[in-house]
Amino acid sequence: MNLTEATHLRLTSLAAFLVPALALWLPSGYAWGTALLLVGALLGWPCWLRWPTAPATRWLAGAVLVMALVWLHGSDWSKGVAVLNKPVRYLLVVPCLLYLMRFPPQLRFLLAGFAVGAACGGVRAVIEVMVLGLERPWTSAEKTSGAIQLGNLCGLFGVMCWLQLAVYWQRWRWPLRLAVLVCCGLGLLGSLLSQTRGGWLAIALCLPVLVWLIARWVSRRRAVLAIAVLCVPVVPLGWHMAPQLEQRLDWAIHEVTSYESTGDANTSVGQRLDHWKLAWAMGKDKPLLGWGEVGYVEEKARRVAAGQASPVILEFGHAHNEVLDMFVKRGLIGVAGLGMLYFVPLALFWPRRRTVGTNAALPLEDDVCIRLMGVTVVLAHMGFGLTQVFFAHYNGVVIYLALTSLLWASLHPHLANAATQGQGGWRPKAVGAPRS
Repeated sequence: MNLTEATHLRLTSLAAFLVPALALWLPSGYAWGTALLLVGALLGWPCWLRWPTAPATRWLAGAVLVMALVWLHGSDWSKGVAVLNKPVRYLLVVPCLLYLMRFPPQLRFLLAGFAVGAACGGVRAVIEVMVLGLERPWTSAEKTSGAIQLGNLCGLFGVMCWLQLAVYWQRWRWPLRLAVLVCCGLGLLGSLLSQTRGGWLAIALCLPVLVWLIARWVSRRRAVLAIAVLCVPVVPLGWHMAPQLEQRLDWAIHEVTSYESTGDANTSVGQRLDHWKLAWAMGKDKPLLGWGEVGYVEEKARRVAAGQASPVILEFGHAHNEVLDMFVKRGLIGVAGLGMLYFVPLALFWPRRRTVGTNAALPLEDDVCIRLMGVTVVLAHMGFGLTQVFFAHYNGVVIYLALTSLLWASLHPHLANAATQGQGGWRPKAVGAPRS
């Protein structure tokens, strides 16, 4: 089947909308947009295979390929072909990335997808908690989902809406400002209702960096405005949910104190601390290659039987920390691969004088917005990985790879498509040079 270039461009733009828009309210909603991208890549392979690949894109694709090999190292080969499940997901991203670079999506579809995704996630969380009476939203979802993963993503999408407001505030009219602000509030509300303390920590770690980047690349006045805008949904939500938030924080403090004084690992925080302690001790015994997935389970059981850790940690197959889990199972090789997956995209998206505003087909406001969002995706997932192995979940790894690929492709529109890129093709003002 031969599709026209315009059809491919519409397909990638639709996929850019669907990936975040469906992620939080349909079972395996993250897969619809990515499946559409894969179909497009298969149908359009003669086009993207001959398209020149920039060195930066090769670095991004290389980081993904390295991570696929890392997942093979230390895997449980007794599972047969099932051991290829995670590596194949990484491998399939590469043709999708090259396809996206050949047919970059329109940024407005991706921005709209973040807004719809945040709104739908927040609405679903409200319905499940306040109407259906669930303690936490998404707890009745499929096994590939859960309150922690989807609560984290809901908060991330809310932050993406906030970034849009920070960058495009002056260009947007009040109806659009209010609509995106509501979506931002719903996304943050979904995160609060999910009670995912690790997600709150990740967002809190991202915000100072983002405010600094806004002040540097947009204006200091806009950074102050962004803080004020963020307070509009956060203050009333925090006031309304203050008892629940205070209770969760008190529990965390009590659980840390209890673990330090008595070694009690029968709590959410306690078992994480016990996991981290044991994973670090085991990793130091085999630092280069790690224990492997099978060896990790067997050695953990042996050390628990020897009284070196609480039996409660046997219920989990991971170390509740992305870096430590890689270290104990795949050694420094795994940590290096994970570092590439984090820091290569972070370096590519990080705004610099020699990179911002170099594409004549991309308005400077769009350039800055995309880069801020790319930085946010990476930093947020690094934060998510502090308290859980986010990439062990399919929705976690697929969303991360899809968003980095979509944002990177959106950063490189072709001159022929400049008229349809961005927010209605507006001309930016004085954006793109760092403020003194």
